Amino acid sequence: MTLATLPVETAAPPRARENASPLVVDLDGALARSDLVAEAALAYLRSSPLHLFTLLFWLVTGGREGLRRKLAARVEIDGAHLPLNAELVALLERERAGGRAVYLATSADAPFAAGVAGRLGFVDGVIASDGASDFTAERRARALSQRFPEGFAYAGSGRADLAVWRAASESVVVGASSSVRKASEAIRPAATVVARKRVSFRAVLKAARVHQWAKNGLVFVPMVLGGRAFDPSAWAVVGAGFLCLGVLASATYLLNDLWDIEDDRRHWSKRERAFASGRLPITAGLVAAPLGISIALGGAALIGPAAFASLVCYLVITLAYSFRLKKVAVLDVFTLASLFTLRLVIGIALAQVMASPWLLVFSMFVFSSLSFAKRHTEMVRVARSGGNKAAGRGYVAADAPFLIGMGVATGMSAVLVMVLYLINEAFRAGFYATPGFLWTFPCVLFLWLGRVWVLSGRDELNDDPVAFAVKDGPSILLGLVMALAFAAAVTPARYALW
Repeated sequence: MTLATLPVETAAPPRARENASPLVVDLDGALARSDLVAEAALAYLRSSPLHLFTLLFWLVTGGREGLRRKLAARVEIDGAHLPLNAELVALLERERAGGRAVYLATSADAPFAAGVAGRLGFVDGVIASDGASDFTAERRARALSQRFPEGFAYAGSGRADLAVWRAASESVVVGASSSVRKASEAIRPAATVVARKRVSFRAVLKAARVHQWAKNGLVFVPMVLGGRAFDPSAWAVVGAGFLCLGVLASATYLLNDLWDIEDDRRHWSKRERAFASGRLPITAGLVAAPLGISIALGGAALIGPAAFASLVCYLVITLAYSFRLKKVAVLDVFTLASLFTLRLVIGIALAQVMASPWLLVFSMFVFSSLSFAKRHTEMVRVARSGGNKAAGRGYVAADAPFLIGMGVATGMSAVLVMVLYLINEAFRAGFYATPGFLWTFPCVLFLWLGRVWVLSGRDELNDDPVAFAVKDGPSILLGLVMALAFAAAVTPARYALW
């Protein structure tokens, strides 16, 4: 067994401190807030989804270490944006400032580890596997004992690190489980314990984007407009479909965030997403996403073939968007608008009402406008930060005027479609008792879209206009006005209170 030991240029040499043994830090489990093997597997999978079968073959035939070696020869991980344990970094900085030498130990490629060490700026060297053989805990313990015969402190986090702690002269326990902490205490009391960061329920909800289920409320619109608003059986079926669609959407959000993890880490706001920041382990997403998809499609199959087919269609389009279409300018916006419109189609299938072409065309225009607003906001902020292209997108900073022009045009087209719908269908349908109140709708829509685009032009809009709408006071007020106008339109004059 050989080691690759790389010196790393630091800002200043450490001041000597009496009896201060070198501090060796495990990069894979302690310093990095992510699983490096899972990171490499994702990077390899992004190059081609068909690599999934290759990964499974490597895992079955060679185990985790065999998979790690195969990936190390084919994949380079971006260490510049890898999430690190902030508490441990602060501890290392204090120890280094006090004169203790700090080294990184890892089973990853030495150049990758050297990149992380250079990013920190105070690491004295990197001790890594030669890539030819398994860098097991026992071999790491022997290698470190040979490298530091006078003793060393070791910072680790997992059960495998117990073998290294036995060989070390000092233990630093980082984010370990209670059982690992007890086992380490049996070897020697830990000199320092860095508390374990538990996975919070809030982080799980944010990763699943449960708040985005508000978008799925569109499935109820066809039922209401189709005259089944007071039908309990319709509410039961559409409600069940709403839940299935919510679970499916959350599962696809997990896949999207896993697929975009590297791009998200370079983004000013998306870098705080659960997987990108390391608050949720990648392996949790790899398990939860397929499970959620299976539950959602299974539930849809129980509802009926139309529900199942429409959710499968939603899944296929969403995955196509996440894996490829989001990088194609204009087509990405069209796809997003199509997904919103597909929610209405799902609602039509669930409620078994007639499809309104006016409603579907209106949906395409209004959600195209909001999607253009989302892209415009992104590109304005890219330009403001001195960049030219958003990671994982098909636009450049110079496209901002085009985006705002397209967004305003599609928004005003939505207003026009609504006016034409009122004139040509709503007033003749006989569904509305007092249809004159419906003129409130295009007026409110004009005001709200105007507000969206004014704020977008000022760079004051949230990344997601839909999320902005459910939190913005004026938007909520305008939505309330529309709800009251609709209630007035469907209420017979003799029952009205006005």
